[in-house]
Amino acid sequence: MNIKQTANNDNLPQPIRVGVLGFGGLGQAAAMVVAPKREMTLVAAADKGGYAYSVAGLDVLSAFAAYQSQGSVGYLEPVGTITNSSIQDLLANNHSVDGYFLALPNLPNDFIANVTKQFIASGWRGVLVDAIKRTSAVEQLLEIKAELKAAGITYMTGCGATPGLLTAAAALAAQSYAEIHQVKITFGVGIANWEAYRATIREDIGHMPGYTVDRARTMTDEEVQALLDKTNGVLTLENMEHADDVMLELAGIVDRERVTVGGVVDTRNPKKPLSTNVQITGRTFEGKISTHTFTLGDETSMAANVCGPAFGYLKAGVKLHQQGIHGLLTAAEVMPLFVR
Repeated sequence: MNIKQTANNDNLPQPIRVGVLGFGGLGQAAAMVVAPKREMTLVAAADKGGYAYSVAGLDVLSAFAAYQSQGSVGYLEPVGTITNSSIQDLLANNHSVDGYFLALPNLPNDFIANVTKQFIASGWRGVLVDAIKRTSAVEQLLEIKAELKAAGITYMTGCGATPGLLTAAAALAAQSYAEIHQVKITFGVGIANWEAYRATIREDIGHMPGYTVDRARTMTDEEVQALLDKTNGVLTLENMEHADDVMLELAGIVDRERVTVGGVVDTRNPKKPLSTNVQITGRTFEGKISTHTFTLGDETSMAANVCGPAFGYLKAGVKLHQQGIHGLLTAAEVMPLFVR
């Protein structure tokens, strides 16, 4: 695979210039997903210690090496910049980026909303996509929906796996029914080492009985490891606060109280502990009660099921933005476009 992003010269439209904010496990996976694409070029990446920008496209392996050896993509020579205000500085330099994937932790719970406000204040116009989890985090974005529209930003929220891919599947499957009775999302995640996805695992811990987002955020790595030792590396999550509910409600499909999300995360085994699926139960116009089930292949990783949809929604967002459609949209309202 060619992991050096280069300009498109095969008579296709100019590639969409994308940036990835956050360069932990999810951000690095996002970079790998974009690298072979002809329709997108990864031109920017940022983490808490710095950022890198190249109009010709970033060398993904070199970016990985800089991050892993020195702690930031800002050390990527000669295109990196070391700064403790990487997003603000990246925006201040008016670099040409069509859309950003916010591969950022949602800890604290208002983090992504606050980052979004930086984009609004900067005067940047383009597409933002997130893989946000919590209902309350999406509700914070809803509060600034008018500001996003006025700023000329097309924001696609909840565009990962769940919410995201599975929410969209539920929205599509709902069309068979006259009335939706229940949407039940069950996920299985397997990762070989929790430290590759620290922020994601902390968010999951925040959903466990006896824990909160704030408590999970302030846990040391040693405390997280001690918790995982007690559970043999497995986290079982039920009735999670997941934004699938508000997204399906906003789309007019089902009341949020009828949407449930739960799952099992194995932090010591890349094999999924169970198959990820969404079940949509409803009544047809003939009065029949039935259930549609959409199941993801066990071989697809969490990263594949999050990053693939995120960039599909980013491509869709760019098309909407070009048509002058700005503001906040969700994965339940727009069909993602496949990125070649």
